[in-house]
Amino acid sequence: MKEGYPEENIYNLIPREEIKITKPPRYISTFRDAAKAEKHKNRAACKTMGPAEVKVPSPKEYLQKHTNEAKLSQKSDFPNSTDREPRCLDEGKRRPPVPLHTEHPAMGVHSNKSFIKTNVAEAVMAVPKKPQPIVVDTKKGDKQVLETSGLVPKYVKKKDYGSTPEYLLKRNEEVRQAQEEYDAYVKRHLKMGAMKVLSEAERQTVLQGLKKNWDELNHDYQHLSVVIDTPPKKAYKERLEAEMKKLEHDIDVMERHKVIYIANN
Repeated sequence: MKEGYPEENIYNLIPREEIKITKPPRYISTFRDAAKAEKHKNRAACKTMGPAEVKVPSPKEYLQKHTNEAKLSQKSDFPNSTDREPRCLDEGKRRPPVPLHTEHPAMGVHSNKSFIKTNVAEAVMAVPKKPQPIVVDTKKGDKQVLETSGLVPKYVKKKDYGSTPEYLLKRNEEVRQAQEEYDAYVKRHLKMGAMKVLSEAERQTVLQGLKKNWDELNHDYQHLSVVIDTPPKKAYKERLEAEMKKLEHDIDVMERHKVIYIANN
């Protein structure tokens, strides 16, 4: 019957041959026999549950007192030992042995030492213990040792405290050598006639001439008309301002530098 037909159909009245579905044979591993043999071979009797029968202890072998306590080693366990004194591992820290009952202390020995006077002398000569300096750093009274708090200037006790570091000495030496080389270069060119130093009188003469030129330009600038409405007037005013600004720069250079070099060519 096709899936499109309804359940009640005339074709369903025709008897049909029952189709039996045959199942495939069950899978059996080829290693089944070997696994069974290995299982019985490695199995031990009472492996997990213990022996089947537990031997009951005899009533004569009951647990006695102090049986499970640790016992000290006997004297015979120490090699090279005597019955009186066993060998100790640390001979330096070992106390002297207890005297035997057959030994007698020395009798008749007297001492004139006065323990009272000795104690008094030691108390008088003793140096009082100084309290450890502390610092309180919170309002609740929390304190710490002053020496390890970082507030004590221990660095002043260093051997190299206050001395100039080596890298600064090296840098200063390099600067000094560079200045000496530059001075030698200037002197060499002065001797060769490539440059000459402007004297103080000449510098003052040049400075006065610059100031005089600036005064003349300023006089012309002050006589300009109030209303500058034509292009020629604007150009003239801008030219005066540019020349005055250049003269001001030259005057400032001449006043700031006392030594001025001039090339001969």
